[in-house]
Amino acid sequence: LGLALYASSLRGVSGAAFLYHDYCVIGAGPSGLQAAYFLQQAGRDYVVFERSHAPGSFFALYPRHRKLISINKRYTGKSNSEFNLRHDWNSLLSHDRRLLFRRYSRDFFPDADAMVRYLEDFASLLKLQVQYNTAIIHVTLERDRQAWNGHYFLLTDQDRQNYKCSSLLVATGTWVPNVVNFPGSEYVEGYETVSINPEDFAGQTVLILGRGNSAFETAENILGVTNFIHMVSRSRVRLSWATHYVGDLRAINNGLLDTYQLKSLDGLLEGDLEDLAIVKDKKGKLHITLRFYLENRNTSAGIDSVTLPQDELDNFATRAPYDRVIRCLGWKFDFSIYNRSLRMMPGKGNKKKYPQIKPSYESRSTRGLFVLGTASHSVDFRKSAGGFIHGFRYTTRAVHRLLENRHHGVPWPSTVYPITQLTNSIIKRVNEASGLYQMFSILADIILLRENATAFEYLEEYPVGILAELETQTGRKAPNGLFVVIMEYGRNFSGADKDVFYYNRAVGEAQHAWQSNFLHPVIYYYKRLPTEREMRLRPPDWPLPRPDAVHHIVEDFLTDWTAPNAHILPLRRFLENCLSTDLRNFFA
Repeated sequence: LGLALYASSLRGVSGAAFLYHDYCVIGAGPSGLQAAYFLQQAGRDYVVFERSHAPGSFFALYPRHRKLISINKRYTGKSNSEFNLRHDWNSLLSHDRRLLFRRYSRDFFPDADAMVRYLEDFASLLKLQVQYNTAIIHVTLERDRQAWNGHYFLLTDQDRQNYKCSSLLVATGTWVPNVVNFPGSEYVEGYETVSINPEDFAGQTVLILGRGNSAFETAENILGVTNFIHMVSRSRVRLSWATHYVGDLRAINNGLLDTYQLKSLDGLLEGDLEDLAIVKDKKGKLHITLRFYLENRNTSAGIDSVTLPQDELDNFATRAPYDRVIRCLGWKFDFSIYNRSLRMMPGKGNKKKYPQIKPSYESRSTRGLFVLGTASHSVDFRKSAGGFIHGFRYTTRAVHRLLENRHHGVPWPSTVYPITQLTNSIIKRVNEASGLYQMFSILADIILLRENATAFEYLEEYPVGILAELETQTGRKAPNGLFVVIMEYGRNFSGADKDVFYYNRAVGEAQHAWQSNFLHPVIYYYKRLPTEREMRLRPPDWPLPRPDAVHHIVEDFLTDWTAPNAHILPLRRFLENCLSTDLRNFFA
């Protein structure tokens, strides 16, 4: 049947006219608009398809309680625009100074409606080619040796209009709710539809399924009016200040942790949701039991015949009935519109909500299909910021640069300096660059040495996962060795069970820089470009293979790596040792 439907779909589109573009972008959310901006600046033939009447339709609905958890730090004490982007987690990259998010909200945690207005202005002021009210419902391949990637992408919208493109950029995000099915799950309300009026929960007892920001956001909204709230999930709470991952639980939402630990009725439980069952009594109360208690039960009998855990264990934690059960389990990628020919496969384990992609953000199975934005987060899930605006604005730019080199012969942007400027160039970037700072361990600056180390070529924010492919991906050559400049946290400083506030947590002396815990610059030196095999066999949790030499710039409380003795002098001596040359500047 599947083969017949596939053949039928091909016959259906083969007789229809195709509207062709070199690039098709699906989704006009933040990553789709960011990709459109770079394509437009380069003068490329592209179109963005958006199913809604305006960009950013996800933010028109979510978060339900309208408070974003992306910070909007309007003042930093610095005038450097690149540095200020380190602490502006909402702005997209553009040349237009009007399109900085601080002009749209004064709040440190802005309202989601401000993001909707911002994205609308970003699309209109920059005159991006967005086709609204166009829902792409089917995507397939057409083999053609003359195409850029050996095939074209064929897209069909809700009105059966057909489109063809050479490269497909998927920027739809993750918007399909995660649902767990168990006996009684029909009594569960979804985060996407549950009431956001606290008065609707007055005097009620609530169970929340989930342990992420949406679950705690929902709890925070009703914390003051409920009898009590219980929260259950498979895994323990992961606090963002301990994991250093912005997608984990943020302080703005964690009021329930106070009421739990201070024994004010609310509480957290761990358990596999698929083992649960919910039964409803005659008064409409919801009782939590376990699935195996229902397996041999007479289905025609009433609730009185159901064995509840408290019947055998009278102090069972969830023995009190609930008035409401709310599901807050996050989102997953929509795979339904992609034909089997594209082989869009979900990831494994905790990455199954994302499509499988390479470190270059290209599909593992289909050349020319790139995944952008939140849906590309499998590359750095629970590591860096690639699933959020302040991270994927830089990975989207990196993808654009890869495409420019592959399809248009435009090499990765670079600047050539005399070798005496090497120390200054590194110090400037680690103190200003936002892409390095936000996409730590994922994006890196690459310094390509010229013959006899008389000069160097500087490439910014290259994905380190494809370092072995640097020459083919960038159009730049690395015959004389290279430095890789990257930002890292300490090896054993991040984790859900880590105490990140212990007394001697910071390192202050340059000779102990390799023990730095907080985010700090690390410089790797390679006498030759690492191979793909070396990349595969790199040590666990290392972003790069073992180098010929490595240097840590000691962490700094102010993230200001300009101290002459603690930061600059050790770096210069490291570079001089690698190059066997004197990097000091001499003046007549």
